[in-house]
Amino acid sequence: MQTPAVNEASQPRLLTLKDVKANPKTKALIDGANEVMRAMGFTEHGHRHAGVVSSITRYIMENLSAPARETELAQIAAYLHDVGNVINRVDHPMTGANLAYSLLNEMGMDTIEIAPILGAIGNHEELAGTPVSLMSAALIVADKSDVHYSRVQNPIIETFDIHDRVNYAVQKSRVNLDAAKQTIELTLEIDTSFASVMEYFEIFLSRMVMCRRAADTFGYKFTLSINGTFLE
Repeated sequence: MQTPAVNEASQPRLLTLKDVKANPKTKALIDGANEVMRAMGFTEHGHRHAGVVSSITRYIMENLSAPARETELAQIAAYLHDVGNVINRVDHPMTGANLAYSLLNEMGMDTIEIAPILGAIGNHEELAGTPVSLMSAALIVADKSDVHYSRVQNPIIETFDIHDRVNYAVQKSRVNLDAAKQTIELTLEIDTSFASVMEYFEIFLSRMVMCRRAADTFGYKFTLSINGTFLE
């Protein structure tokens, strides 16, 4: 009796971040999302932001000794977390999760692996999201920590709004996880000639609160250091 041939195309694939980044559809979605954000006057939400958030997410997951495969999936979630902006800023975590499912399913990823990615993407925004898993919590901290002058897309300083000014003021941004102290710290260096520390909190307070909740998920304390002043 002849053994039926196995259809390799139907077998789930262990996709990597490299695979996802190499997909032309990924590039098109992220490019399109950033163009929408640029047209709406928002800071950069393109491949730079996706890459930074993915790298910080990996750093957190690895330092929390997460399994290698879970860390890989977390990086994929981080890279795709803002693709929903290609449609609209409103509800972009939900539309982004739908787009990510279509993309990853088409690429052959097992739905069991897609599911936690969708949960992380769908819960990364402070208005309606909540840390639902370790990868979700890591993504939240990584996303909210990416404040930097290089994200400003408006070339005319005189027309900066408060988001432009605050991001432009941040000269350095770094996330440091201390396993011994069980703290995760966001360190910022702000040029106060462009924006004050108070203005930073005016627009980022809700994001910092979400970071604290995310850190609580993996048993750490979230702290913030701005120009050498520590806030807990």
